[in-house]
Amino acid sequence: MSSPHRRAGTKGVPRERRKQDILGAATEEFGRRGYEAASLAAIAQQVGVTKTLLHQYFGTKQDLYIACLTPIGERLLSAIRTAMTGSRSTADVPLAVLHAVFTALEGSREAWLVLYDNRLPPDSEAARLAVEYRVGIDDLAAAGSADILRAARFTDPLDADALKYAWRGLVTALVNWWIRHPEQSPQAMAERCARLFTSAGMAFGTAHTPGS
Repeated sequence: MSSPHRRAGTKGVPRERRKQDILGAATEEFGRRGYEAASLAAIAQQVGVTKTLLHQYFGTKQDLYIACLTPIGERLLSAIRTAMTGSRSTADVPLAVLHAVFTALEGSREAWLVLYDNRLPPDSEAARLAVEYRVGIDDLAAAGSADILRAARFTDPLDADALKYAWRGLVTALVNWWIRHPEQSPQAMAERCARLFTSAGMAFGTAHTPGS
């Protein structure tokens, strides 16, 4: 759930606290409206500071976007790696990764939408960095997909590639749903996903094997 941003003003607020308030408001603005439509004036108003102060702290609009993107990109990569290496079996990986993603995003759910904003200025540092983080996450998804399919004795490499893209779409859809349901905790979402996966497996027949 996105945390409310206090209208801090410019007096009596420690610099680091003010910076974090700005980053929180900016992440929400970039996530909900996208980079192009995001308004620095709206971010400043949300926090209770001037645009001038916002520029003094973070520089340009692109600089502020990068300041929002970097921590969530690093946090997601670390969380996903930990979930993948810490899972007891290949079958446990998808739910472990989802739980890790929800936990990493808690308090700033729109950060996922910041990461996957497709309207960043072409050839910009913001676009380059976003792609770098997306590729890192995709590489982890590809490795996990290959392991899952190999365990199920499916060997077509295109299956793993298709599963990677399907996985990204699934996670994005779940995060979007989660944003609309702020009362749902990361644990509640992980438990919901477990139920959905079980139901989907029953519906589509997880016991299918090649040639059956």
